Amino acid sequence: MADISIMQDHTLSMEQARVAAQKVADQMVAEYEMVAEWKGDVLSFTRTGVSGTLALAENQAHLEITLGFMLKGFASAIEAKVTKNMEKVFATAA
Repeated sequence: MADISIMQDHTLSMEQARVAAQKVADQMVAEYEMVAEWKGDVLSFTRTGVSGTLALAENQAHLEITLGFMLKGFASAIEAKVTKNMEKVFATAA
């Protein structure tokens, strides 16, 4: 079960949503040294101690993150930062 689950509504086309999702992924890759890979409309990402997916659908993006033991204590801070970033990116990606 994911430690962090964020549903972000949006009014973007699927193409615009994918661009927005890539922005979120690029920031996560840069800040947390993750590896990210698209499989259809699902972006999977991983690094030691963290894994997750960002699934795109019409009018909604769903982010799920599973944290390793060492990062569980930071779940609230990580969730707050990622939520803020997703809100910003999905609102302005048009």
